[in-house]
Amino acid sequence: MATSLLPPQTDDTQLAEAAVEFPDNFLLIELCGEHDRNLAQLETKLGTQILRRGNYLVAIGSAEAAKETIDVLRALYARLEAGREVTSADIDRELRMHSAPEMFDPVGDPADQLEMFKGGAVEIKTRKKMVEPRTEAQKAYVQNLFAHELGFGIGPAGTGKTYLAVAVGVSMFIEGHVDKIILSRPAVEAGEKLGYLPGDMKDKVDPYMQPLYDALNDFLPAKQLAKLLEEKRIEIAPLAFMRGRTLANAFVVLDEAQNATTMQMKMFLTRLGEGSRMVITGDRSQVDLPRGVQSGLRDAERLLGNIDDITFNYFTAKDVVRHPLVAKIIEAYEADEA
Repeated sequence: MATSLLPPQTDDTQLAEAAVEFPDNFLLIELCGEHDRNLAQLETKLGTQILRRGNYLVAIGSAEAAKETIDVLRALYARLEAGREVTSADIDRELRMHSAPEMFDPVGDPADQLEMFKGGAVEIKTRKKMVEPRTEAQKAYVQNLFAHELGFGIGPAGTGKTYLAVAVGVSMFIEGHVDKIILSRPAVEAGEKLGYLPGDMKDKVDPYMQPLYDALNDFLPAKQLAKLLEEKRIEIAPLAFMRGRTLANAFVVLDEAQNATTMQMKMFLTRLGEGSRMVITGDRSQVDLPRGVQSGLRDAERLLGNIDDITFNYFTAKDVVRHPLVAKIIEAYEADEA
């Protein structure tokens, strides 16, 4: 692939052209997308115009935007050359990664020895899909989960805290690094009283655990997941059920940790056994505990922040990977609280 950056055409327009050649015409068609929708997404995000001239794509805009457009196109083309698809989410990921500064240096870190970090790429292999972090904060979070035995992911909804943690857990389980996966949540109602729930204990707690089931269904075939749940090699249980257990050779995730009390958090953290990994995720802005009850997540941050072997990764509205409006909603609430 040949790249060139041409100077502005006139002093009035202040536009630059950057061009790159893609030798494989079939891959170029995939890169552009149906009705050039991939190019349209890049044009909207970067404020450039992208023209196709034979096997060349030309980006027109400010010198910086034109260069960034070409860089993203080259990265997406490399995905296609590796036999992988390019979706709207992949484009969003490349845009975020190219616009953000590097936040994590794995040199000297245990994670540097893992195959997934060679070449700078971070990919999580599961039975159904390959999962890739879409922001630098997510990338650092995933690397820390592989490299350390205890980690925290703290930030607003939609930043992938739980999703990525479960993906890492499934990957480590598939590779044989752990013998089981244990996912837990405090069974706390989100601001409304649901009253009596019919059915047995599983029927009563499953509504609280549904987001964890959703994540697992994304990574494991339905029959395999059902078998692993039946064999108790994957467990999904309320936080209260963790008391008295020692969780050895397991990947353990505590979701919605902001709704754990201080005593519950201490109880959960001290369940960590030999050969296990533990991840705690939460959003400090969504505490559903009764008024006057201290969140165990806040206490854990205060008490454990200086322990070297425990990592804390923080996310902001910029890391939201749901609908773009979600990020704007979070920013509006944060601005009002400030």
